[in-house]
Amino acid sequence: MASIELRNIRKSFGAVNVIKGVDLEVRKGEFMVFVGPSGCGKSTLLRLISGLEDITSGEMLFDGKVVNALTPSKRGIAMVFQSYALYPHMTVYENMAFGLKLEKAHSKEAVRERVEKAADMLQIRQYLDRLPKQLSGGQRQRVAIGRAITRDPKVFLFDEPLSNLDAALRVATRIEIAKLHEGMHDVTMIYVTHDQVEAMTLADRICVLRDGLVEQVGTPMELYEKPDSIFVAGFIGSPKMNFLTGEKAAAFKCTTLGVRGEHMLVKPDGIWEGEVIHTENLGADTYVYLEMGQEEPIVVRLEGAMQHPSGSKLRVSPMEDRLHRFDEAGKPIR
Repeated sequence: MASIELRNIRKSFGAVNVIKGVDLEVRKGEFMVFVGPSGCGKSTLLRLISGLEDITSGEMLFDGKVVNALTPSKRGIAMVFQSYALYPHMTVYENMAFGLKLEKAHSKEAVRERVEKAADMLQIRQYLDRLPKQLSGGQRQRVAIGRAITRDPKVFLFDEPLSNLDAALRVATRIEIAKLHEGMHDVTMIYVTHDQVEAMTLADRICVLRDGLVEQVGTPMELYEKPDSIFVAGFIGSPKMNFLTGEKAAAFKCTTLGVRGEHMLVKPDGIWEGEVIHTENLGADTYVYLEMGQEEPIVVRLEGAMQHPSGSKLRVSPMEDRLHRFDEAGKPIR
């Protein structure tokens, strides 16, 4: 495993500055997830760590040693892409063994042992003689992960590996990746995603990126419960946090008041009244969208199946011990 340190990392493509001075430490054996909106630089940052892109300025360190000039093959990394990148004319076994054979440092028996061990870990041994076209999307992604495992890397890099899968396969493959991390706890993993559930369930820590800079780093629950800015508060969590301004916020002595949907209580004597404009019944939960004179509808998350017809009125109150108050600059008031 390896620790990774980024010191004032910058990346420009011509006159366009994509990464604008990132300082970050990824601990040995940690599962770090990069999240952020499209164009924030998360995939570019991953490619800088891998060596697939050159750093414009700053230092990249693996275990305390500067690796700026090292090629990807010299960094001890393995990368898994969203496109699988399997060779269509090779069997699953041949795809998984390909990197090892290129190294020419392993016997046939050693290669087979590594491939079969990885295949067993990912439950794909029965597919070793098949071609990629004979596999489902989830199976192909597991082959791509298996190919990375066989190289015995110090660092795993995942670039949105589940984005091409349907919902059921995403869940199944996400579980496989979580089990992989548990089974390879000595390997450092960095994972790029735009999916909230992947970030919250897989990460030891999450790095939220915004416009080429680090906005906040912390455990999933630290970001969820103690966001360092309105941006993080609105980005982490699904549905996103409700934001109230004007008189409703001023009553709580702040410029913007943040309340998560599950912390809004429906009660006859609620301090705010809203008109129901939409209801989403998900079985275990119901999301009720209220028009309350704010820029966006306010979402109330209720347990169980509830019926609140459009046009009806609801009175709600926030849980006062779960409020997030922000100042004019979007920073929390604590």
